[in-house]
Amino acid sequence: MTFPVIGMVGGGQLARMTHEAGIPLGIRFKLLSDTPQDSAAQVVGDVVVGDYRDLDTLREFARGCDVITFDHEHVPTEHLRALEADGIPVRPGPDALVHAQDKGVMRARLDAIGVPCPRHRIVSDPQDVAAFAAEGDGFPVVLKTVRGGYDGKGVWVVGSVEEAADPFKAGVPVLAEEKVDFVRELAANVVRSPHGQAVAYPVVESRQVNGVCDTVIAPAPDLDEGLALEASEMALNIAKELGVVGHLAVELFQTRDGRILVNELAMRPHNSGHWSMDGAVTSQFANHVRAVLDLPLGDPRPRAKWTVMVNVLGGDFPDMYSAYLHCMARDPQLKIHMYGKDVKPGRKVGHVNTYGDDLDDVLERARHAAGYLRGTITE
Repeated sequence: MTFPVIGMVGGGQLARMTHEAGIPLGIRFKLLSDTPQDSAAQVVGDVVVGDYRDLDTLREFARGCDVITFDHEHVPTEHLRALEADGIPVRPGPDALVHAQDKGVMRARLDAIGVPCPRHRIVSDPQDVAAFAAEGDGFPVVLKTVRGGYDGKGVWVVGSVEEAADPFKAGVPVLAEEKVDFVRELAANVVRSPHGQAVAYPVVESRQVNGVCDTVIAPAPDLDEGLALEASEMALNIAKELGVVGHLAVELFQTRDGRILVNELAMRPHNSGHWSMDGAVTSQFANHVRAVLDLPLGDPRPRAKWTVMVNVLGGDFPDMYSAYLHCMARDPQLKIHMYGKDVKPGRKVGHVNTYGDDLDDVLERARHAAGYLRGTITE
């Protein structure tokens, strides 16, 4: 018997860490990467450099793969349908993945299955944005291009009709949403297999800086047990109703009046689940591998009372390796995960995980390590 081959479309850090999770199981990976220098291309043995937007390239890449999965949602939906028609398992499949690719489709489907979301609708021009604002509490409102946005890109908070012009320049439909009055952002991460087995990780708090995830705390501190259960059940129901196979991240707003609303969906391993690499019995990456191969899923429970992940962003100090001596000596329990990326200001180049019984201590250790690696902390 030969071990299966997972075809991973996309060469970023998510592919790199998913590949790492498959190594102990003997799972082989084949990677479709934009360049040989991409994060995952540096570590995967079988790399094809090509354009994921080209159907012929995708078909050639899929030869010899037992299943196709992704580290991003940007492969054209019609190309995924063509692969399925060729008899190639695609997980998640196009009928599910389109809800992470197209925010308009996602909102319509979540409405249909009764999932609470911010007030929203597709708008046609700045004057329509003004009308949308007038239907609610007025400006500001949030505008999103329905496809292609991530990490704050493709998202605008506009305070007037004059400010609403830029989103329409992209030439794609624009979704308007109310600006939610929230106390914090949460994320519910679940994994589902083809035959319907599913597991839920603890609901986490996700803290953003300039539209980019900065810190994740697992589990979310002081979260009402009933609200945590509601969030997990909501995520599991979304995965079932949309037919998700693999990892699903449901990004949530916790509102000031005690509700939770769905902000975004991601059908792949997600930044809000990176803590699980060191803080859970089975990481999000290992469970994604298991799910796409239809293997029994692993235990998602936490190993410690608290786990904190802080992203390491690029700054003006490119030699991060020289900081290892200080970070490792200061905190022998620290876990550092670097992505092999060139250091550029604001770019995610790695993350750190810490864990323990005292949340303040765990937070301080993670923030210190990430800051020292970046060069913003020097002692």
